[in-house]
Amino acid sequence: MNALLVSQAAAQFGSLLVYIMMTRWRVAPWLRTLSRANALIALLWIHVFRYVALQAYSAQHSGFPISDQGLRDVVLGDVGGAILAFAAIALLQMRSRLGLFVAAVLVAETAYDTVTNIHGGMQEHLLGAASGLSWFILAFYVPAVVVSAVLIAWQLLSRRHEPLVAEMGVEHA
Repeated sequence: MNALLVSQAAAQFGSLLVYIMMTRWRVAPWLRTLSRANALIALLWIHVFRYVALQAYSAQHSGFPISDQGLRDVVLGDVGGAILAFAAIALLQMRSRLGLFVAAVLVAETAYDTVTNIHGGMQEHLLGAASGLSWFILAFYVPAVVVSAVLIAWQLLSRRHEPLVAEMGVEHA
């Protein structure tokens, strides 16, 4: 087993564990103090930066052994996710319930994108092949995207009977 594969897997698992504990101890209690719309908006911002996947073009040029089709799949999935996240934020800022639908589509798109990227990476023998910025993105940003997608789904389901914005009271942002 190569050291890059072990280090990447350990960093991803470690990041996932840290994000889960941070969520349990700090993020989930904080989200409960926010309106439904603002809680979702806070979580959606993490996805807006998924266009960082465009870096994969540079990685491929520098020797990352991803196929052109695999590269297109990664970039389209992540840039599409970034666009959906930004659209959901804009709609929720306008207090449009359509933002809830777009956020739900983002959760489904993120689940699909994650599974297909793992499958594609296994088929192309990419696990453990990343280095530099690609390694950093896979080790730290991808787990944050996964955890935030789960949190978005949680907010959509657990608060489905709440209005987007509380009628009265002060919100802590």
